[in-house]
Amino acid sequence: MRAYIGGHQAVSADDFIELALGTPPELWLGVEGESDEERAARLDAARDILADNPDLPDRVTRVVAEVVETHAPDLFNVVPMPRPVRRRRASRKGAAA
Repeated sequence: MRAYIGGHQAVSADDFIELALGTPPELWLGVEGESDEERAARLDAARDILADNPDLPDRVTRVVAEVVETHAPDLFNVVPMPRPVRRRRASRKGAAA
């Protein structure tokens, strides 16, 4: 089955994120091994996008909230670990108090 959003095909989770936000996640998160010059250019582009789209942080927050709500059972499926049994040290009789 193929998924299309606004006429664009989404084939991966990153595609869905990019189509939901309108920007690739790498723009905000960076990529491993980027140079200082690449990082500066990426951050400059991000500032321009935020200036042109002041509602983007609200859209991102909404998307994140929907993802957390949808996947909350999996995200918060915490299984308590058994506590280790603590052994009491034998008291020494006749020790100075």
